[in-house]
Amino acid sequence: MRCIKVLGGSGRRYASLGDVFVGVIKVATPTCELFKKVTKKDKKKRVVRCVVVRVRQPVRRDDDGSYVRFDRNAAVIVDKENQPHRHAPFSAPRSARAQGQENSRRFISLAAEVV
Repeated sequence: MRCIKVLGGSGRRYASLGDVFVGVIKVATPTCELFKKVTKKDKKKRVVRCVVVRVRQPVRRDDDGSYVRFDRNAAVIVDKENQPHRHAPFSAPRSARAQGQENSRRFISLAAEVV
């Protein structure tokens, strides 16, 4: 996935935890549900909206002041109403208060683990 535009401002360059951005899919698995009835060539060109759920940059928690850092960045594909795609994979998002979004409660309810 490659970020094209970070939403929420005219001059924003970087997305942080909980930010919505427009991206393009660079690599897709053959069984991905987003690409039913799409040619193999078009699978790598799909433009989607995403929410950042994990970042490599250390993020400070408000509760105890500790820092959380993940090995890789991760995003979840969402629709226009910022609801997660029905087949989106989830793993270890941050809490709703840390993300600063009320819609993130939906992500937390679907996650297998919350850090």
